[in-house]
Amino acid sequence: MDWIRLTKSGKDLTGLKGRLIEVTEEELKKHNKKDDCWICIRGFVYNVSPYMEYHPGGEDELMRAAGSDGTDLFNQVHRWVNYESMLKECLVGRMAVKPAVPKECDEEKRALNGMFPKTQVAHTLAEEGLNSPSYDWFQTDSLVTIVIYTKQKDISLDSVIVDHQDDSFRAEAIIKDHSYFIHVGLSHEVEETFSVRVVENVGKIEIVLKKKGNTLWKCLGLPLEKHNVLIPKKDTGLYFRKCQLVSKEDVTHDTKLFCLMLPPSTHLQVPIGQHVYLKVTITGTEIVKPYTPVSSSLLSEFKEPVLPNNKYIYFLIKIYPAGLLTPELDHLQIGDFVSVSGPEGNFKKSKLQELEDLFLVAAGTGFTPMVKILNYALSNVPSLRKLKLLFFNKTEDDIIWRNQLEKLALKDKRFDVEYILSAPTSAWNGKHGQISPAVLSEFLKRSLENSRVLLCICGPTPFTEQGITLLHDLYFSKDEIHSFTA
Repeated sequence: MDWIRLTKSGKDLTGLKGRLIEVTEEELKKHNKKDDCWICIRGFVYNVSPYMEYHPGGEDELMRAAGSDGTDLFNQVHRWVNYESMLKECLVGRMAVKPAVPKECDEEKRALNGMFPKTQVAHTLAEEGLNSPSYDWFQTDSLVTIVIYTKQKDISLDSVIVDHQDDSFRAEAIIKDHSYFIHVGLSHEVEETFSVRVVENVGKIEIVLKKKGNTLWKCLGLPLEKHNVLIPKKDTGLYFRKCQLVSKEDVTHDTKLFCLMLPPSTHLQVPIGQHVYLKVTITGTEIVKPYTPVSSSLLSEFKEPVLPNNKYIYFLIKIYPAGLLTPELDHLQIGDFVSVSGPEGNFKKSKLQELEDLFLVAAGTGFTPMVKILNYALSNVPSLRKLKLLFFNKTEDDIIWRNQLEKLALKDKRFDVEYILSAPTSAWNGKHGQISPAVLSEFLKRSLENSRVLLCICGPTPFTEQGITLLHDLYFSKDEIHSFTA
């Protein structure tokens, strides 16, 4: 908040008195000192000297990128941070690059029919073992069908993200650790809704748009930024769409279940174990934080009203009265909008296949990544013998969905839940304390001596780090442990 106040003060934070300049590599290299520090992030140059004392990572971290392109370093540490908003008053200008020449509309169809030039991605594809994606489009009097050929057999509906805003059409196909984009300004108007279909055995994605008129299209549209490119997922940046709050209900004394509705012109399904970023503007500055979507409930009888999963996203969010973002979320009214990013995270559903024992260790809202994993494992992993949740909380009142967890344990004999409280009342008859070798060794008992096992852990950073160390001490391998960031 101190930094936000400084950016609103009217003080010249760039040293250029409001001018924006084009910065060459040679010029950027000259500004490499603490009191004269320019950094390039994704093509834009910022004077970060005024930000030094406010940076949570300290001056030394910023100086690692002084006078250079800090994009890769930024992506490694916290690429979700909305630096454009945080540093907008420090913007010096754009890096000097040769402008891209836009293709003419009639070139779009015949230019390799959507195929990549081999020189562009051949090296990347060879390293990752990927085949070159391509696309094509077809039309009838009333429909336009865009087809993406991923040439991968593990593509599913949650591998595809589509956003149609005004005449801009953007489709992202997530292929292993890369994203393939189709991004065009459509040549004619289409209806708001569309359909997405995936043919999994050949890796084909079909997106069907409805024409507003029966016009014969000469081309799909004009290419926009990141059109027909395959790039590493970590380099894609975050893309947001505005989602409407449709319900908000109390779960515990300080935790609420938020339901957001996707725009009708968006297709987005967040894969199990992955998170998104919520973005809210506070006093003119955009604040971004990660949250893991959950199922609407653990049990079908709790799902009232029944809402289609592909249009609604649910979040269990703990409200911190002194927090920066959660009070703003708590004050949202039904009908208000929140910006939601695409999915992030490295958890793969394949980790759950052929699993025999699944152990979930959670503290507080570290329970949220476990919800979909728990539901999926009990419903879709026939080899599963045992699923146990070890749930750490401060008090009984803090336990999220306790009633549902206990009903699920009665309903499915493979599932068991155990609570440990750090500050229980005298009426508490269960276990109390902190995460420890004794607690974990008692809890983590395999159904068979050499059973296939996965341990998922999530909570505050110190809890998760200590837990991982203890799990290694108990001879669980790195491949058997997956940690989430709370």
